[in-house]
Amino acid sequence: MRMRYENRRTLVTLTGTVRLRLKIRRCETQDCARLHKPYRPEAEGALALPQHEFGLDVLALVGALRPREHRSVPEIHALLRRRGVPIAERTNLLDRYDEVLATQLADPRHLRGQLAGQDRIILALDGLQPDVGHAVLGVLRDCLSGTVLLARSLLSGAADDLTALLRDAVAAAGLPVAGVISDGQHSIRKAVALVLPGVPHQLCHFHFRREAALPIFEADRHAKQELKQRVRGVRPIERSVEGRTDPEAQVVRGYAAAVRSAITDDGRAPRDAAGLRLKRRLEKTAGSLERVAAKGGRRARFRGSSS
Repeated sequence: MRMRYENRRTLVTLTGTVRLRLKIRRCETQDCARLHKPYRPEAEGALALPQHEFGLDVLALVGALRPREHRSVPEIHALLRRRGVPIAERTNLLDRYDEVLATQLADPRHLRGQLAGQDRIILALDGLQPDVGHAVLGVLRDCLSGTVLLARSLLSGAADDLTALLRDAVAAAGLPVAGVISDGQHSIRKAVALVLPGVPHQLCHFHFRREAALPIFEADRHAKQELKQRVRGVRPIERSVEGRTDPEAQVVRGYAAAVRSAITDDGRAPRDAAGLRLKRRLEKTAGSLERVAAKGGRRARFRGSSS
């Protein structure tokens, strides 16, 4: 399949706001049943429901707080805000959680109607646990249609619980399973081998790249720490021009802000190497300072903070 266009999407998760760049692919094989139909990245469904602005981790936490701990809506909102999740007074989070769990009780005929026209499904299995000690929200999706086949609150992510979840989802779909996509969790591998022996089981591309890049990411993080140790003295320089409004003071504040921004830009693994990004940004700042110095600008006092 070829990548034809990109979509951008913003999600609010428990760890902060995430901006996704989704590469949409289409099959170009003329005799393919899905000719020219868009195929979205399988990792997207592991992060959020279709057309929803909150991540599945937020949804799982809301489900743990409402049905299990019997928290009120204001209490849930207050807890989410304390964790840095921006949320409006009126939200459909509880409704969306109920919709997901309703797939557990839905009539299989309705589900098969959504899958009409397909001759197979590709399962994506994800388990989300918002916090240690909370129940796991197990979600099974069809990658071809994006349909949520089954969602269930599990006591744990053990192989026995996942085996039952898989069997029920396959039975509800009523179509042959062409493949399974998941992360590398051992309990998931064991459950898939028991329920779907011989069916290809592939690691999710995002998880695979993240794990493969982990040694490089750790080395890059160490390099960034070393670079940050060498970038010192920004705050005293800012204080030295505090209260001044002349052009030179504005230039100094601009360079100081550029250095501070570069230091705090952590990127996002596995695609972004924060250490390399910091090095490039500092080199650009240093190059700009060199050009200023060549034109007769004052650089001597700022040199120690960007080397």
